[in-house]
Amino acid sequence: MTSKKDVKENINFFPILGKYDIDTVKIEDRGLEKYIKIDTKDLFIGAPHANRLFGKSKVSIIERLINNLMRTEAYTGKKTKSYKVVKAAFEIIEKKTKTNPMQAFVDAIQNAAPKEETTRLRFGGISVPKAVDIAPQRRLDAALRNICQGALNSSHKNKRSIETCLADEIIKAGKNDPASFSIAKKNDVERIARSAR
Repeated sequence: MTSKKDVKENINFFPILGKYDIDTVKIEDRGLEKYIKIDTKDLFIGAPHANRLFGKSKVSIIERLINNLMRTEAYTGKKTKSYKVVKAAFEIIEKKTKTNPMQAFVDAIQNAAPKEETTRLRFGGISVPKAVDIAPQRRLDAALRNICQGALNSSHKNKRSIETCLADEIIKAGKNDPASFSIAKKNDVERIARSAR
């Protein structure tokens, strides 16, 4: 069983993204601002907010990205491997764009977060789709899930590495490029919601 001292040593062993300035990162989406925690000093802390209402909003957005990468066979339960992927992807983003990768990632989340979706209402025996606004926490969850899913899909059976695919997905989503999987998914959800108004 690991003690808190071992966890602290692990945190020091993984100096993730401390070199990027988080003070200059701007969150323009007022709805998401409360839920995006960009602080990176508390990574690998072992789910202290699990099973608590809105507990995930207290977890660093980088750790949530790492956790979302652990969805397929290659990364399930392999947090250190996912951590290395995110670290390498951020270095690629910095090299390609010559900007702060934290800002690029926050921009990608803001652009990839859908604003409305559809739900099913039953009138008698008939199900009718109805457009509804999405809660900010759900918007953030959808954006993170789609960014990671886009990176994993584009690297599957491909010569390109997962690090490069994740970096490209974040860069494209940050520029609101429809070629990005997450932006395309957001556009589909919002188009269906518009038609259900």
